[in-house]
Amino acid sequence: MLTPTEPPGSPCRFCGVPLNVTFVNLGTSPLCQEHVRPPRFNHAEAFYPLHARVCRNCFLVQLDEFATSKEIFQNDYAYFSSYSASWLQHARRYTAMAADRFGLTPQSLVVEVASNDGYLLQYFVEKGIPVLGVEPAANVAECAAAKNIPTLVRFFGRDTARLVAATSGQADLLVGNNVLAHVPDINDFVAGLQLLLKPEGVITMEFPHLLQLVAGNQFDTIYHEHFSYLSFYTVERIFAYHGLSLFDVEELPTHGGSLRIYACHSARPLPVSARVTELRNREIALGVCDLAYYSGFAEKAKEAKRKLLDFLIGAKRAGKTVVGYGAPGKGNTLLNYCGIRTDFLDYTVDLSPHKQGNFLPGSRIPICHPDLIWQTRPDYLLVLPWNLREEIMEQMGDIRAWGGQFVVPIPEVRIYA
Repeated sequence: MLTPTEPPGSPCRFCGVPLNVTFVNLGTSPLCQEHVRPPRFNHAEAFYPLHARVCRNCFLVQLDEFATSKEIFQNDYAYFSSYSASWLQHARRYTAMAADRFGLTPQSLVVEVASNDGYLLQYFVEKGIPVLGVEPAANVAECAAAKNIPTLVRFFGRDTARLVAATSGQADLLVGNNVLAHVPDINDFVAGLQLLLKPEGVITMEFPHLLQLVAGNQFDTIYHEHFSYLSFYTVERIFAYHGLSLFDVEELPTHGGSLRIYACHSARPLPVSARVTELRNREIALGVCDLAYYSGFAEKAKEAKRKLLDFLIGAKRAGKTVVGYGAPGKGNTLLNYCGIRTDFLDYTVDLSPHKQGNFLPGSRIPICHPDLIWQTRPDYLLVLPWNLREEIMEQMGDIRAWGGQFVVPIPEVRIYA
């Protein structure tokens, strides 16, 4: 009897080579930010494959585009950056650094692509530096506008870059945080950056680092919003193809380990930091240009799933109560991949009022206000946004008063008293 095999993926979104090497297959999952509203509770939702492949030519790890950007970033998009205190602190520190390093003045223009609710640009406004946000989710852009941050509601690419350059001028500083991985047409996006940047301008981009995903078994960061999973090696190739040179890079702790790259026009290169050469060489030495580097990841994900289910089964058989903290995209990948429903997790909580009162996609776990934890006094709190573990454990530390403990699922189950 023949075993059916899955069809190959589409061509690589950067170089066009056919994709036929699996990185990890997490089955199927609904869109992670499409929280289910109560009137839709009994309605079916679409599930799409979460099958990540690696390009054998440019080594870009990527998902096929089953759901379009317009479907994902709809007008009631649920992610608002300002609900994380640590992320706001990160944004404020970046603003101070960038304004000083690049000599930004009231005559400069800072443009942020995927500016969300104005979490970053508000700090440039405080300094009297002109800004413009580009944000495709209209409901999120409204929050930025309420902070007097001019925001253009559009997806970014060549056409939007030409529009902004013609109406507002080119950017002295062009910023993009956690957007490079979110674009299905990465060539159109990076080409747009090149068009919108002043000849002497600078780009900074932050994105989760593929090396940290692999080393930390961060399989739950794979979801439909994240079309690409990026190494420095591959990003440098993509930017060079579009006439942009990377002249500096920082390794950051955010989102489980991220990179902040600095780019300029290749026609007007800036001195290249030693950090660029060091990271490029380190990645190559670790094997990012060798398919063998990617081959063992799928089994690590399966083992983390087994260990989480072992813990939950043991806890429930012992009569313990387990609830979640947070309703992040990564949490939905984890819960749906592991088959976790309300039989294991009574509910989850989230600070965002835009999520409260709804249900997680797929699992249908209710999203509640954090105050419910103090009423129900659970034995375990499963931290779904594990990258914010320290912030959450400090915020919710009083659960220890009744013996409550924290559970972190990635890279594998760990319990913190």
